[in-house]
Amino acid sequence: MSFRGTNASSGMGVADHSKSTYLELQRKKVHRYVIFKIDEKKKEVVVEKTGGPAESYEDFTASLPDNDCRYAVYDFDFVTSENCQKSKIFFIAWSPDVSRIRAKMLYATSKDRFRRELDGIHYEIQATDPSEMDLEVIRDRAR
Repeated sequence: MSFRGTNASSGMGVADHSKSTYLELQRKKVHRYVIFKIDEKKKEVVVEKTGGPAESYEDFTASLPDNDCRYAVYDFDFVTSENCQKSKIFFIAWSPDVSRIRAKMLYATSKDRFRRELDGIHYEIQATDPSEMDLEVIRDRAR
């Protein structure tokens, strides 16, 4: 199977804006989450949407498309049992069952290269259904 103009094994490039937006989330806490998509014309991963620090996990999950793949990072704040404020950054590969096979393949082959560009990720979740990235799942992984 060939992808026109794309070497499927190497994945997509990563836009500089994608890296800088991630760093704003990680270092400056400017964003609660960032949703990335693959721009097939540019052959790179670009920022689709950001969520402000006050946005909730429900706002984040509502921003993911029901029928298409995306990458996302979410900055999860929580309080430990010792009453310490902590933050963990999650990388989420969203690939719903109903998305196109071509999209699933494109996102799957590009994920590792993109993920390597994002230093400081604590946990990774592969989700094909909203229940696989439910808030309880995130909470359990963070503790």
